[in-house]
Amino acid sequence: MRKSIATVSVSGTLTEKLEAIAAAGFDGVEIFENDLLSCPLPPEEIRARAADLGLGIDLYQPFRDFEAMPGPDLRRAERKFRLMERLGADLLLVCSNVSPQAIDDDELAAEQLRLLAERAAEHGIRIAYEALAWGRHVNEYLHAWRIVRMADHPNLGTCLDSFHILSRGSDPIGIEAIPGEKIFFLQLADAPLLAMDVLQWSRHYRCFPGQGTFDLTGLVESVLRTGYAGPLSLEVFNDVFRQASVERTALDGMRSLIALEQDLRGVAHPAVPVGFAFAELADTGSLGEVLTALGFARTGTHPTKPVELWEQGGARLLLNATGTDPALIALGLDSPDPAGAAKHAETLLSPVLPRERAPREARLEAVAAPDGTEIFFCDDAWLGDFHPSGPSTGPSTGPSTGPSTGPSTGPSTGPSTGPISGIDHVALTQPWHHFDEAALFYRTVLGLRPQESLELPDPYGLLRSKAMSNVPEPGTMSNVPESGTMSNVPEGSVRMVLNLAQVGAADIPWQHVALACDDVIGMARRLRAEHPELLLPIPGNYYDDLDARHDVDPELRRLGVLYDRDEHGEFLHLYTVTVGRVFFEIVQRVGGYQGYGAVNAPIRLAVQHAGAH
Repeated sequence: MRKSIATVSVSGTLTEKLEAIAAAGFDGVEIFENDLLSCPLPPEEIRARAADLGLGIDLYQPFRDFEAMPGPDLRRAERKFRLMERLGADLLLVCSNVSPQAIDDDELAAEQLRLLAERAAEHGIRIAYEALAWGRHVNEYLHAWRIVRMADHPNLGTCLDSFHILSRGSDPIGIEAIPGEKIFFLQLADAPLLAMDVLQWSRHYRCFPGQGTFDLTGLVESVLRTGYAGPLSLEVFNDVFRQASVERTALDGMRSLIALEQDLRGVAHPAVPVGFAFAELADTGSLGEVLTALGFARTGTHPTKPVELWEQGGARLLLNATGTDPALIALGLDSPDPAGAAKHAETLLSPVLPRERAPREARLEAVAAPDGTEIFFCDDAWLGDFHPSGPSTGPSTGPSTGPSTGPSTGPSTGPSTGPISGIDHVALTQPWHHFDEAALFYRTVLGLRPQESLELPDPYGLLRSKAMSNVPEPGTMSNVPESGTMSNVPEGSVRMVLNLAQVGAADIPWQHVALACDDVIGMARRLRAEHPELLLPIPGNYYDDLDARHDVDPELRRLGVLYDRDEHGEFLHLYTVTVGRVFFEIVQRVGGYQGYGAVNAPIRLAVQHAGAH
């Protein structure tokens, strides 16, 4: 379908917006009036600039407070029509009236809209009437449609806006009663579920499809069943988008529409990841000691890169001697179809990253997440790139010498035995202007589904957190075909937590790898006895409160183990101190616990901040 976007959805001047929108692959634009008014170019030049970029001007908006007034302002309307002729736009968006002077009279509103449509027709222009969710008398889409039908003019139709419909809890099934030819335009915006005034919600918190909680797929399906053949157009008011890179935001908007189209066609993700192959960490030589203390063994070295493989149970970590402070730089995801996953990423505007490799090394394709983390799509072949090495108490200082003689069958010493069984989840702190982009990336490119979304107190502000998993929460699989790969994915085998620290200058981009453990108490006892400096100190006040809330083992206090429970089970976890930007969490899920111990995150944050200052 034709894809369009309102210029208000992105940052920059009007000419910058048009260039970025065209570069992202859109077919058309809605010109928002304020963007035009602040542009030094005359309408004819804007029209020519859009045409040169391959963009049609699909809509001019908004025209406010016209219908159901004591007297219609036709002079203002005529001026807008002449402007639109110069601009090359033939569709005008008219919002339902919010003026205190508006009269609650549908017949009057229809009469005046018909008059407006008659005048518009003389200029070759059509009118799309939209119900604002906060309209004074008309705030429901079916009410707006009744007025359009009453006016009965061929140049008058309705504009449907997903935010105005879904924010009021209206049932979109009623759309199917509207003839498709009378739906002149469709505007799409998602939004998080917020309990606030709908006008403020609309003006500041709209987002692209797939970044919020609205069922846009169901709404668009209802629209398409009417026979509507116009554009899918994004109209998003968002404070972050208006400050972020115009090029990135436009690309993100296009990615959201491509993913929406795939949902509408019932296209399942070709290769939802089934597990973590590895987590790769930049290292300056300090992380090897931490991993050794946690019970990992160095089992392999890469022949052409300064990278070591460390293993324990099913957990695999790569240490990359980059010379930079320790940080999580890449994730390898086990994929049933790495090539299919890479191709799918490219269809969603995430090109495969260029990568140098020796002739006999495994072909690993990777894409960049919004925060720069490299995401590799893996099968087992990558393990053959590592030459076996004996256990070590620290990382080597560089690559091994001598050419590779071809891939080995993998490290021969094998992973160490111990209580750690794998990677439970990873947590990535996002730049403030990439948080929604990251959520859309992981949902569409990797096929992960959102779980809980929280705001947690931080000593210097708030921590916004969104969990993603390769199996969605119950009731959120309506757009995943039964035949899709999702049904074959081990539950919770890939978990990610996206964090946004809204703390200004105190923002520290911590990342962490949570390691699944069969016996956190036993691990804590050993670390407390052998490496007490490695454990994050937990305040006694936390345990006083824990004792009041739960009947737990008093030894948790001595060991520094934190505790949580939900209706499914219990959660035991402990944290290491931070090295560079990275720390490790050791977690044990008892029963069917589904969360991430979020109730304890403020404690962890407070201790980390205290240690960082």
